[in-house]
Amino acid sequence: MSAERELDAAGVTAPALRDAYRRCRELNAQHGRTYYLATRMLSAEQRPAVHALYGFARWVDDVVDDVHSGVDEKNAALGAIDGRLQVALRDGTTDDPVLAALMDTVHRYDIPVQHFQDFMASMRMDLTVTGYATYSDLERYVHGSAAVIGLQVLPVLGTSTSREEAEPAAAALGVAFQLTNFIRDVGEDLDRGRVYLPADELAAFGVDRERLLHARAQGRADQQVRAALRDQVRRARQVYERAWPGIGMLAPRSRPCVLTAYRLYGRILDLVEGADCDVLSRRVVVSNGRRLAVALPALARAVFARAA
Repeated sequence: MSAERELDAAGVTAPALRDAYRRCRELNAQHGRTYYLATRMLSAEQRPAVHALYGFARWVDDVVDDVHSGVDEKNAALGAIDGRLQVALRDGTTDDPVLAALMDTVHRYDIPVQHFQDFMASMRMDLTVTGYATYSDLERYVHGSAAVIGLQVLPVLGTSTSREEAEPAAAALGVAFQLTNFIRDVGEDLDRGRVYLPADELAAFGVDRERLLHARAQGRADQQVRAALRDQVRRARQVYERAWPGIGMLAPRSRPCVLTAYRLYGRILDLVEGADCDVLSRRVVVSNGRRLAVALPALARAVFARAA
């Protein structure tokens, strides 16, 4: 379905606002392949809002991960975005297309602004924090970087229960996806000077940052590193289990979308295990064939749900 039909379905009529949503849709299609594929399961009127939420998160994330900028530059850029965000939240107007789409989505779905403030706080942590001593320390980061993403999207998806009842599972699913990324991208994160795996849990297997760096340089994980990563996969799967009941709490028309994302991200963990947890030499990727195998049946269910 074209962007124009989605915007029509969502009731977005102002030309500037339609342009803003189109920009967010382009960001999602370009950078979030799995996420974008899952959005195709949503009803047309839901998609622009999800694109807006993704577009803002992508914008900020790109600032944090810019390899050509130093900490001071990134901090200034985040400060500028945060300042414009606060003005937009306060006044309801902005000249930035991504923020314009975001503000419209916030007002349409009554999304708490605290979620965006928590997100910005975690993004600032990425500028100075390069490791986490314990999982409790990491949880403070993933609340803002991942749990609130699930909480932001939940009002757009709708629920068959109260929103409050569904929120813990929505937050858990955001965290599950983030933990999956940490495991899959451990090598790339090392290249950026970061380790998102709790140091005390790695130490239980005789692994520290230096051992990870050595494995990265050698292009091969040793048995201790593999064992430590298997333990992280185990944890991630436990979080997926906590998130699972939340899919049944969603509005029926939204369940195929979230189920698709759930299965595709879970497949990443399968691939990590299939590689014997050696993710330091290469990045595991869900194949296009697998994406289609999961997405096509879900699309059929989504069409049925919308018709029903």
